[in-house]
Amino acid sequence: MDVVALYLGVAFVGGVLATLVRLPPLVGFLGAGFVLGAVDAPAMPGLELLSEVGVALLLFTIGLKLDVRSLLRPEIWLTTVVHMAVTVAAGIGVLSGLAVLGVALVASESLRTVALIAFALSFSSTVFVVKVLEDRSDATSLYGRIAIGILIVQDVVAVAFLATSEGRVPSPWALALLALLPGRRLLHLLWDRLGHGELQALYGVAMALGPGFFLFELLGLSGDLGALIMGALLATHANAGEMSRSLMTFKDLMLVAFFLEIGMHGTPEVPHVLLALGLLLMLPLQAAVFALVLWMLRLRRRTAFLTGLALGNYSEFGIIVAVVGAESGALDDGWVIVISLAVAASFVVSSVVNRRGVELASWLTRFLPAKDPATLHVDDRVVDVGDADALVLGLGRVGSTTFATLRDSYGLHVVGVEHDQSRVDALRDEGFEVVRADATDLEFWARVKRAGHVRLAVLAMPFHNANLIALSRLQDAGFEGQVAAIARYDDDADELRRHGAHAVFHLYGAAGAELADRAAEVLAAGR
Repeated sequence: MDVVALYLGVAFVGGVLATLVRLPPLVGFLGAGFVLGAVDAPAMPGLELLSEVGVALLLFTIGLKLDVRSLLRPEIWLTTVVHMAVTVAAGIGVLSGLAVLGVALVASESLRTVALIAFALSFSSTVFVVKVLEDRSDATSLYGRIAIGILIVQDVVAVAFLATSEGRVPSPWALALLALLPGRRLLHLLWDRLGHGELQALYGVAMALGPGFFLFELLGLSGDLGALIMGALLATHANAGEMSRSLMTFKDLMLVAFFLEIGMHGTPEVPHVLLALGLLLMLPLQAAVFALVLWMLRLRRRTAFLTGLALGNYSEFGIIVAVVGAESGALDDGWVIVISLAVAASFVVSSVVNRRGVELASWLTRFLPAKDPATLHVDDRVVDVGDADALVLGLGRVGSTTFATLRDSYGLHVVGVEHDQSRVDALRDEGFEVVRADATDLEFWARVKRAGHVRLAVLAMPFHNANLIALSRLQDAGFEGQVAAIARYDDDADELRRHGAHAVFHLYGAAGAELADRAAEVLAAGR
């Protein structure tokens, strides 16, 4: 228990320190891992298991939001292939250059080993990128879906590579897993009987770790891939989004173990640190290749750069390759430390960059020529809200109710703005006038400004940071109407007011006031 308390304490302190300097807590967890490794802290029993559970649950929740058909789109599979080819070639060139300069750890490696390291560094981190997207409420945006699709294709390549390099031959019984396709109907029927409480969350964990992770591992396949597939099989259920949200806190706690474990792969020395920092020089190229390829595939410049910035980091897969290589004698043990440092440092750099990702992507658009709007990808064309009087941004339960009230009770011409296409389609079927757009897109707000009709914007997105960014974007575009927003917490409400929102409604306080009004009406009617 003392060891567990030590790890929890150091992780907590690391997370707090990172937050104080406005970095994501996961950067502090990585630092905590390096500190624990440097002081030769006793091993914590079960840390590796907790790490595996966290990653499996992360991939399971990705699967819950996944449209498998999207992986067949050129902007996903072709971007992945081209990016991997370019960055592997560039990585070989950079590492070979370091060898010529006499860097000891590189000079002793063969061309085949150098190519292996470059291959490992061509991947982006699924864990980190999904965390960035979730924190910005962008997992279902166009660029978020493209980024996740690319990560999934990368994961499939990684799994195939590891299976080949480790000589793992799937069991003949692995073919029986195809029965999960028709069997998902039974899984859905069982889910229907579980309600909305803790039993639903427990069911999600059981599916991710049972027929997902452990069954796939038992049959000689990747457990992480199994967790992802199980999530995808359950993605069509009506409660998939609710289950994903219910697993979020548990998943995040398990991922603390993952980030701690990354930092504990050895005590770095000065040459290791210098080489790892040198490898960071390839990150701008990694992000730029993603952006350039996506732009060539007719995506808007902003979308391309947002995707590239999100994916501009190294993957934990690089550490796995280094560990496998070191165990087989193909790599020097020092590479495990170097690549662990490079992965951790890339998370720090990417965290800083993506904290201002929307602004940075808008600034970077000047480096690529604009395309004719008529030639843009059909999913990435800027929409026009026409002569709407009011916009409601974010059409969850609160947003859709606000939309209906403004339209039906106040006679306003209301247009809803939502970036989740499935949600857009469902709302249109219910009679809502909805467009798919990104509320943090400055070009979208510029069009709203030029239209000159919109007098009210309601920021009803479920994540505070998304509402805050949208508020900043509409102000940058010169929007002159009134702005109302929702907030869950008092400090969030204060921040929105400080940044110019004319009216802010505390979500739970507003619900309490509404309940009091209804209760008073019932009391009056009963007299």
